Amino acid sequence: MKPVYVINGFLESGKTEFIRFTLAQPYFQIKGKTLLLLCEEGETEYEEELLKKSRTEIERIEEEADFTPEHLTELEKKHRPERIIIEYNGMWNYKNARLPWYWKIEQQITTIDGSSFSMYYTNMRSLLAEMIRGSEMIIFNRCDTVREQLNSFKRNIKAVNAQADVIFEDSNGEIDEIFEEDLPYDLKQETIVLDNEGYGIWYLDSMDHLERYVGKKLQFVAMVLKPENFPAGYFVPGRMAMTCCADDMAFLGYACEYADAGALKQKEWVKVTAVVAKEYWEDYKGEGPVLHALRVEKTRAPKDEVISFT
Repeated sequence: MKPVYVINGFLESGKTEFIRFTLAQPYFQIKGKTLLLLCEEGETEYEEELLKKSRTEIERIEEEADFTPEHLTELEKKHRPERIIIEYNGMWNYKNARLPWYWKIEQQITTIDGSSFSMYYTNMRSLLAEMIRGSEMIIFNRCDTVREQLNSFKRNIKAVNAQADVIFEDSNGEIDEIFEEDLPYDLKQETIVLDNEGYGIWYLDSMDHLERYVGKKLQFVAMVLKPENFPAGYFVPGRMAMTCCADDMAFLGYACEYADAGALKQKEWVKVTAVVAKEYWEDYKGEGPVLHALRVEKTRAPKDEVISFT
């Protein structure tokens, strides 16, 4: 079987930039040739030095009628590559694409210009759907001006391909966005019960989307932290978290108002039921999440005391 990687998307959607990045990676510069089939001419070119270093040969297919198993087989026999990359033309209907029977698609990726996605989704939905239907990964780039629409973009993609990984990028790189439908708990529940995974995600998500939680009731198991010079009637319930290794540990918790905070012992385990508010807190240097405890009950330490983000 001949491994094939298909990169599709409309013109100037970032296909060439993605392929150039891939060819430059050490893991891709392996034994044998790569045959790169270009099905459209974009503004970005492939540098000769990169092609030589990655042992990549380019063949251009300018007409959709020439994208046939017979022609593709001829090009393969000409170059005898170890692997094949296809930069597919976004204006060619992907459902009509036919490959030689012994070519195996290892990965299909669709690149999308986030700033023009709405226009393509409205006017060329059928072509777009055929691109993303079989793609394992959908990469939205140039999302700087459409960040508030990313949630709906993801829903549009998932409606066609629920299994695809959807990645958003702006000029600074990948956008680490948590969408409401991806949360491991239901925000509509009367009391949101947070397990280990849920607590970590809630802590991170509340930094960026506190409006989701204001007025909500939470329940979670936490360790008591009582910082020096902390105001009377407050403590910090939280969890230790490991973000990449044992040496990279941090305590994740927000200030919590509790009338009997003075009776709590440092590092004891409690089950907290509290309501989330947005209030000024000096340590935040502005407004942020402040919990108002309804109940604080002593409990056993959880089986996994440390939350892992690795």
